[in-house]
Amino acid sequence: MNCNQLTKKINLGELDGTLTKLYGEEHVAAQRQRYLSAISEFVSIYGDGYEVNLFSVPGRSELSGNHTDHNCGCVIAASVDLDIIAVAAKTEGSVIRVKSHGHSANYVDICEFNSPREECFGQSSSIIAGMCHGFALNGYAAGGFVAYTTSNVLGGSGLSSSAAFENMIGTILNHYYNGGRIDNVEIAKISQYAENKFFGKPCGLMDQVACAVGGIVAIDFADTSAPIIQPISFDLSARGYRLCIVNTGGNHADLTDDYASVPAEMKAVARALGAEVLRGTDEDKVVASIPELRRTVGDRAIMRALHFFEENKRVAIQKKALIDGDIKTFFDNVKASGQSSFSYLQNVYTTKNLTEQGLSLALCLAQISLSDKDAAWRVHGGGFAGTIQAYVPVEHVSSFRAVMDSCFGEGACLVLSIRSLGAIKIC
Repeated sequence: MNCNQLTKKINLGELDGTLTKLYGEEHVAAQRQRYLSAISEFVSIYGDGYEVNLFSVPGRSELSGNHTDHNCGCVIAASVDLDIIAVAAKTEGSVIRVKSHGHSANYVDICEFNSPREECFGQSSSIIAGMCHGFALNGYAAGGFVAYTTSNVLGGSGLSSSAAFENMIGTILNHYYNGGRIDNVEIAKISQYAENKFFGKPCGLMDQVACAVGGIVAIDFADTSAPIIQPISFDLSARGYRLCIVNTGGNHADLTDDYASVPAEMKAVARALGAEVLRGTDEDKVVASIPELRRTVGDRAIMRALHFFEENKRVAIQKKALIDGDIKTFFDNVKASGQSSFSYLQNVYTTKNLTEQGLSLALCLAQISLSDKDAAWRVHGGGFAGTIQAYVPVEHVSSFRAVMDSCFGEGACLVLSIRSLGAIKIC
């Protein structure tokens, strides 16, 4: 339908059922306005002569498995009710134009931008080109479209704004050029390829899968070409808790080396033991080889490897706890995971700027605020800067948010719900 028809459809409430599933009934009115504003922006940029569609891809929260996916480990993740939305239209030719709110417009001719360009690393145009190249490599079609996107998955929030954007490009390509037949997990794999090869950022596959699939999922990456994905039915809100993400506002500039060092050091330990990744060896071999490993890869790499093995064990325990409804065991392991990330993985602050330790401060405040309550907290996502995660009893959310907002700024504490739907075309 055209933009006028779509606007009318939204105003008549014909999308309210879907909006309720995505955001909750209490947010439907605000989301209606959000989508109407996006359509208006699309028209102001591209005109009103297109047949358009609406798309949504959620952000994600890592519930268990900090820095395990890139070494073929196990994780638990969940999609959340913050998302990137797009108003898009298929066009003729090979040019893709995407304007994202708050960012410069992207103009990508996929016939010309069809291989990685180091000078374009870190740019969203590289993600667009990388997604199209990944589609082609896997035997799928790609072509032109125009889109306007807006996102409340804040960059640097640890909720995977980049993975959501990658999946958005893939979801649009899937529906416009492949009849919607490509599985969301396959789109997630192509998203990882785009981020690794074209965007220039090493990452595992967890972020992309969690954004694409939806709900709570346990993922085993032993075979990255065919990850085992197990949906978990657990309602955190029904148990009286809220998932809080605290954005400390840390500076992410020049942190690529910090992020890259984690998988690199883990893999260095694996290679020293004759494997490509840590999943190809075991903890006993690492411990037995410590004297030699200290000389060849260094102490930090050893500790990061040991974190990997212990974290994988925690994922298994936490998966069972969620299935059994055993929230105490789940929380105990959330806190154990956070301690391991701080002490052994060492991704809570960067040594490049020791005066800025927002994550450390946020974890300290969480412990002060929640240690006498049935709650849990840990570093969230890649670490070094960004966010912490806390599971807070609903009756203490307001006071917890007040503490965090007073330190890190109004709105720093995000109170989230888990979203059951992954990447979708709404209409």
